[in-house]
Amino acid sequence: MTATHRPRTVLISGASIAGPALAFWLHRYGFEVTVVEKASAPRTGGYPIDLRGTAIEVARRMGVLPLLQQAHIDTRRITFLDPVGREIATIAPHTLAGSVEGRDLEVARGDLTAILYSKVRDDVEFRFDDTIETLDQSADQVDITFRSGEQRTFDVVIGADGMHSHTRGLLFGPEAPFHRDLGYRFAVFTMPNTLGLSRELVMWNAPGKSAALYATGTSDDELHAFLNVHQPQQAGRSQEAQANQIAETFKGSAWKVPEIIQAMRNADDLFSDTVGQIRMPTWSSGRVALVGDAAYAPSFLTGQGTSLALVGAYMLAHALATHPDHQTAFAAYEQSTRDFTSANQALVDHGTAALFPTTAHDLEQRNVRLRSLTTIPTPTPRPAYTALTLPEDPAVNSSAKILE
Repeated sequence: MTATHRPRTVLISGASIAGPALAFWLHRYGFEVTVVEKASAPRTGGYPIDLRGTAIEVARRMGVLPLLQQAHIDTRRITFLDPVGREIATIAPHTLAGSVEGRDLEVARGDLTAILYSKVRDDVEFRFDDTIETLDQSADQVDITFRSGEQRTFDVVIGADGMHSHTRGLLFGPEAPFHRDLGYRFAVFTMPNTLGLSRELVMWNAPGKSAALYATGTSDDELHAFLNVHQPQQAGRSQEAQANQIAETFKGSAWKVPEIIQAMRNADDLFSDTVGQIRMPTWSSGRVALVGDAAYAPSFLTGQGTSLALVGAYMLAHALATHPDHQTAFAAYEQSTRDFTSANQALVDHGTAALFPTTAHDLEQRNVRLRSLTTIPTPTPRPAYTALTLPEDPAVNSSAKILE
């Protein structure tokens, strides 16, 4: 094979959201796909995630929209509390998010992962409990050595392995030059539903910190707990160090915060990390490219990470299927998708980030805005959600020549 031939074999690193979505589209277009994932099985659990705008159309074209609609959490209200635990406002979720009620979706991350995996598990090769150890590319191929010791050769490799992408590290080096630190640290975990909450979110705020309890089901189900603190000086990467720093920040807090902190101490599913974005000057090098959070993580403050992963996977697969070689395909993918990802990353400066004020003055101003939202019956969806029109799926045209 020469560099001018369309690639046929693809290795995808990561089996969360972008990876299986990309695998679906590449298989549809006739590629031979292998997905490698360091976890021993598809990941379950996780905090609820949103799908909005253009991503809904991607889900429809994949044929998974009915399943996602069935899995829709349908949160009924969000209640905001002041530092002493008094109610500030109760708001409909779509009003706050700028989403379209009845169209945009919220699902458990584990449900989305399971749906995507079920769509491709019989059509592509999955290598669980393994990862890329070394990556050596030439003009004609990419030689891979897996952690298991097996060696394989692929035409192209795609990193879909998250914000702290191992593939990106092998290709571009350390994360620091591409990481935009937003100054927050968060922790998520599950805890007993001692408050009897049902399909609702309750958020407590004080300057520079917040605690939220999220009931995705009935009062008999567990709660998703969320802690977020403004901490420019970050702790080490160990979960214990991060939990200790977060707990120290919340000392003396009111409402149910002491109970939430204790639940964090007891949780066996605690995940904590800094809040940041990945911003890269290019998403590919040679025969290796990145998709989803590995290339353009927007942070949870935008609520658009999952949507960018699905849209990015569609656009990358479309580019590989409709261009004569990997170089022009990667260039087309980036040219067609970068403005969309940039618009959604920019939401961090005026979107959900406004829910976490760092000063007493900003907190009071936010509360004034929240009270005003209770009088808005139909919000205007944020333009960034639909800032990209998907190109036609090549496979729907029976005369389309997918592979040479």
